[in-house]
Amino acid sequence: MKALILLTAVLFVITGCHRPTGKVLGKSPVGDTRTVLAVRAGDTPPVVTLVGTMTEKCPVSGCWFRLTDGTGTIKVDTQAAGFVVAELPLETKMTVAGKIVESGDEIIIEASGVRY
Repeated sequence: MKALILLTAVLFVITGCHRPTGKVLGKSPVGDTRTVLAVRAGDTPPVVTLVGTMTEKCPVSGCWFRLTDGTGTIKVDTQAAGFVVAELPLETKMTVAGKIVESGDEIIIEASGVRY
């Protein structure tokens, strides 16, 4: 019986209460991740989660950035979510959740949250 309790305790410590690590701006991104290529092809739901690297950002206030994921690059607008990325350095790896929006002839993501 002691061995069972010890084994259970060890497994609990090893696995822990796994929570995503990192800091969150806005709402924590959830859901299956998609690619920029899939977003541009229209093969995604209207709300998506993307994983990539911030390669460019608004030089004035950090109210938008460009996310690159290996399949392409997409602009992410953070204004509606009420946060900015001005303090984050370029090349920050992040997970972004948001709504797909057409802005003129460009497809962008209106972010609801970012984890970095």
